[in-house]
Amino acid sequence: MMKPYCCFGTAGVALLAGCVMLFAAETPREMSVSHHASIQEALNANPGRMIYVPAGDYTISEKIRVRGDNSGLFGPGRIIQTTPNEPIIEIEGAAGVQIRDLTLTRAEGKMETMNEAVLAIKCRDLVLENLRVLDNRTRSAAIALRECTGSQIRGCLVRNYMRITVDDRTRGTDWGYAFKCIDGTGIAVSYSQGTLIQGNRVIEQNLLPTPEIQKQFDLGRFVKKNAQKGVITNQKTWDAEYTDTWHQGSAIIVTAPEVSDCTQILGNTIENAAQGIDLHSDHVIVSQNIVNNSHIGMKAMHGSRHVLIIGNQFSKNDLWSIGLMPGAASHAAAPARDGKPAVVANVDGGSIIANNIISDFGYGHSHWIWAESAAPLRFCRGQKPDNPPLTDVIVQGNIVYDTGRDQVIVDGQPKVEPPRYKYAVIVEGGANGPKGLHFSNNILHPGAKGVSNVELKP
Repeated sequence: MMKPYCCFGTAGVALLAGCVMLFAAETPREMSVSHHASIQEALNANPGRMIYVPAGDYTISEKIRVRGDNSGLFGPGRIIQTTPNEPIIEIEGAAGVQIRDLTLTRAEGKMETMNEAVLAIKCRDLVLENLRVLDNRTRSAAIALRECTGSQIRGCLVRNYMRITVDDRTRGTDWGYAFKCIDGTGIAVSYSQGTLIQGNRVIEQNLLPTPEIQKQFDLGRFVKKNAQKGVITNQKTWDAEYTDTWHQGSAIIVTAPEVSDCTQILGNTIENAAQGIDLHSDHVIVSQNIVNNSHIGMKAMHGSRHVLIIGNQFSKNDLWSIGLMPGAASHAAAPARDGKPAVVANVDGGSIIANNIISDFGYGHSHWIWAESAAPLRFCRGQKPDNPPLTDVIVQGNIVYDTGRDQVIVDGQPKVEPPRYKYAVIVEGGANGPKGLHFSNNILHPGAKGVSNVELKP
């Protein structure tokens, strides 16, 4: 009989390593990669089974295809993809697949790609656990889930996932330009329900938003421009043919707001992202995460309803730490007409922001870009006039802490620094500005111009 992968008795953690060794030792020969010509051959020969990948390097030139329910890969091996235009592992149309413990990377000199390290499509009850995804530098995402249900991404390390590329926004009427940028995402989930993203570390160390990097790659400069300005592009950006938003991508994004639902983002550590957590989803819990040195700590928009943001640490953010706002995809409900079915509302609000700590605001890598528009807490109007307003948000028990008051080291000497934000809270006005914001029991250290640009009503 095959032993279980893990066992927990009274010794719990102490037995874990022994259990893994026991499983490997008693794995049938045909269920180990070492008895096949390749990882793909081992999977093909053992449908519906977990395949053990022993320690060592496994070089591939085509993606590994995982098909069939209850199949998967596990073990201490390192898989190295040598072809930039291929994912490393692709899982499609399967239930109960598990990919655990592996290191996934790309060959030296071939780390920049448009593809994923792990791509899962239309899967159910997928588990990605304890993976090390290194130097998959992509315009896409290092780990991507699409149209999946009940998936878990746990305890993974995603390191160095960004690249230099062009963000082309010339299609449609919203923007009308393309520009050079840093882009890439660590973990991306779209059109999915019931996703758990827990205990991961998503860290970028290769491309940081410094003046030197901006100058080296001419980041933010338009490379293409439509004849007509986009409807949500401001005139100053259009005339300058330059945008400050050249640091793109997210450490974690959950998108497709009218489909993605019931997401848990718990206990992750994020460093040096552009956007730490980006949400376009309903019924989300964001809790116990640490988002450090990302110009946006987190945002929820484009119809993100019922988002619970509780007990997180946001440090060294430079544009905002927590932002809620309608986006261009937000819309009101509409009745059936002209042979078309009724449209369900896709609106923002009914959310809670509670017991978060925002510290060291403005002390990140991108303060030099965002100093004039920064605010730790931001509540915005819609991007378009017909976007329904953000409505009914409770903001309670949070701390916005002005670190400069405690003296920081400047040129080797302690110095009291003025706040690196104008207001602790900004609430945008206008016809579709936020409504029904309720503030209570917060500690909000004032910025250079005060606590907020409006009166905060309990």
